[in-house]
Amino acid sequence: MSAVLRLLLRLFLFAIFTVGIISVWEGMKTGKWFSLGAAGETETTHAMVLEEVQAMGKLELVRYNFKDIVEHEQKLQWFPNPKAILIVQGEAIGCIDLTKITTSDITSASDTVVVHLPEPELCSYKIDHTKSKVYNTEYAFTEEAKLVQEAYLQAEKQIQKSALDLGILEQTKQNANLILKPVLERISGKKVVLRYRLKATIPSPR
Repeated sequence: MSAVLRLLLRLFLFAIFTVGIISVWEGMKTGKWFSLGAAGETETTHAMVLEEVQAMGKLELVRYNFKDIVEHEQKLQWFPNPKAILIVQGEAIGCIDLTKITTSDITSASDTVVVHLPEPELCSYKIDHTKSKVYNTEYAFTEEAKLVQEAYLQAEKQIQKSALDLGILEQTKQNANLILKPVLERISGKKVVLRYRLKATIPSPR
């Protein structure tokens, strides 16, 4: 064997040896060389299906953030009343559904555009569970999960009621004038007047 072939053989063996050392070292760092299976590994499969695509036309104009301390108690006759105390944070959002606007809702004069908007809506209200927690429960025992769930439902209803009581719909109208009106004026180059559709009312029988 010539000297050149011997040199090439040595370089080849050295390269294999080096790769082997690196592989062993990486295996030791990740712990895979000491694993008797794949205890530290997981595998997840999904079967996700897109069920529906919806066009979103609701313009969110105001958000109310709430913090509440909820004490929910179940009344019992012969036993101590189960109780759950929650610290809840949530939000309510007021919006206007722009998809309800038709061409008949827009009238234009020489220098003015009048837009009749649909009535504002409380488009969503929900609890932020990442910022909420169960502070304490008493006498719940095996019914603790159900008691906590009922407390969260009551808290969510209170968010809806409080938002409406505090005038979120009126605030939505005010914010439409502050946010939507300037945008429409910039687009049309005319003065824009926002109005709201009159709700039909049925007189009560006498």
